[in-house]
Amino acid sequence: MAATTPSAVERAAAALARLRHARLLHPAGRTFGGEARIWGTPGPPAGVPLLDSPGRWPATIRLSKGVPTPGGWPDVLGVAVRLHREPEPPVDLLFSSSGAAPVLRNLPLPRRRFTGTYTSIMPFRAGGRRLFLAVLADPESPDLGRGLAEAGAAVAADEPRLVLAAASAVGRWRPFGEVRLDERGAAEDAALAFDPIGNVPPGLRLAGPLARLRDDSYRGSRRARGATLSRAARRG
Repeated sequence: MAATTPSAVERAAAALARLRHARLLHPAGRTFGGEARIWGTPGPPAGVPLLDSPGRWPATIRLSKGVPTPGGWPDVLGVAVRLHREPEPPVDLLFSSSGAAPVLRNLPLPRRRFTGTYTSIMPFRAGGRRLFLAVLADPESPDLGRGLAEAGAAVAADEPRLVLAAASAVGRWRPFGEVRLDERGAAEDAALAFDPIGNVPPGLRLAGPLARLRDDSYRGSRRARGATLSRAARRG
């Protein structure tokens, strides 16, 4: 298949990533191994196999800071989760610190600690419906603490958990699974590349101009770093 010409956004993202010698978005992070356990959406099915059907997969989890600010200063914090569903392609879920209420779900909010609500920011389309995904702090789990160093110490001492949840644009969060973090199988952080557009769960899609902008930004950042995607080869 012939290579496509990079867009202006992709070229700009690649230039900025080369300038900072790191990812364009969320450059500072820690990567952990783990496991995702899906028990299914409570109540009416979401109509998405990953959310509705019980399953259990190895996972790679990256905690990150968006700017990044020094130490434990407020920052837009990130949680990225890759589900390794071999022989099926992987699923990449990316979340940013935000609010739990409907009016705050698509608004990144700075935070000091790796607690609270992290949403997909952009809604997914499931058929004709809009759906947000989130990871939520588990009140019965060890706290991930403030900053990446404390998060690493928390994972080394225990196996913290994050709750996976879904909600309509105005509905309540419905937990459908959890992710456990551990130190086994952690990947090298600099080499890890997520694809939030191409590796979406089957049955969901991100649509609209912001999705294209996000795709081009991540593509340019990966190209500048020489990062290799783990995905079914459909593009780049």
